[in-house]
Amino acid sequence: MIQLKPDCLVFQTTDGDQIPCSAEWITLELMGEGAAWIDPAILHNVSAAVLHYFKHELSRDFVSVSEFVIALDKALRGFGLSVFADSEPGRAPAGEKCVLDLNLEELAGIAGKGFELLFFPHLRQELRNKMGQSPHVLRFHGLRSCVKQLIGTERWTRRCQNLNDQIVDYLRSCWQTERASQSCALVVL
Repeated sequence: MIQLKPDCLVFQTTDGDQIPCSAEWITLELMGEGAAWIDPAILHNVSAAVLHYFKHELSRDFVSVSEFVIALDKALRGFGLSVFADSEPGRAPAGEKCVLDLNLEELAGIAGKGFELLFFPHLRQELRNKMGQSPHVLRFHGLRSCVKQLIGTERWTRRCQNLNDQIVDYLRSCWQTERASQSCALVVL
């Protein structure tokens, strides 16, 4: 038997085929277009964690695609993320779901460097405007760069982490208040 590369598993498809493949590549394939919205370092670490789980904790080299998807979903949820495969059975096509995006970095640019007090009310107003369009998913992206821009720093610091947490908590609070009669998911990247 040929020895697998350290970052590979043998995936068993529903057709019975066995395909050796790297965990990171299969993660990108399963996530489809959703992978573009997640930091590549997070994707690398999540796929490495799932690979470690199967290879070292369960001592398995053969994994079904569905088992991998379940473990990947659990790992992503640990980061507060949830990404659905493009061709997942039983789900509506992506065109039928209303996904609205909002760039936090652009909002920080409007508020200006160091004007956190102007940023938060503007963020709430933008969330209200987007929720008024009855989306299925409301996706905020650019959180890290937004925080750095508001604080006026190049490197990530403890102050950056505190502001990051404040923004996420504020978005959750506003989202819970606004979504009283709606079914809408909130994603912050």
